[in-house]
Amino acid sequence: MDDPPEQTAGEARLLALAKTGDLDAFEQLVALHERRIFALALRLTGSVEDAKDATQETFIRLHRKIAQIDSSRGAGPWLYSVTVNACRDIGRGRQRSRLIAVEDLASLAPTDPVANPEGLYADRQREERLRSVLHRLPEKERAALLLREMEGLSTGEVARILGSSEATVRSQICTARLKLRKLLRGKL
Repeated sequence: MDDPPEQTAGEARLLALAKTGDLDAFEQLVALHERRIFALALRLTGSVEDAKDATQETFIRLHRKIAQIDSSRGAGPWLYSVTVNACRDIGRGRQRSRLIAVEDLASLAPTDPVANPEGLYADRQREERLRSVLHRLPEKERAALLLREMEGLSTGEVARILGSSEATVRSQICTARLKLRKLLRGKL
């Protein structure tokens, strides 16, 4: 998914300033990407706490390695790659369930006082089931599917982020979709 030219130019300016040690520019850069990085981490880990940890680790790594980022490409692709790796590290380090708690889902749901409570409950149940099923997929298939479908990245971008070939990514996405379909139908 390409960013608008003005956003890319603004991000390039922020990156250049942050590389010189400008903390305000760094904070603006974090603010520009924080929601998307957290959302990706949440989808990958299935845990709000783990997603917070992965997001924090991603931006710590950004601060440490900012000089290495190509300003013309922007920080987005680099941040996605670091987020995937941070989530892998957290997953290896934690030996607990990957299901998101119902109260965590409630805190993520948009609050609309006029909304239909039954509809919200059904939406939460579907979302919880999808999260549960997603976490039954192998890590690489889940990451490829989420980066492609939820983040809207191209197959080439996903391949670069995951360190795979485009053919491998296409295969992982296809396999993940088939497994998801079977899991959701209760046939796997």
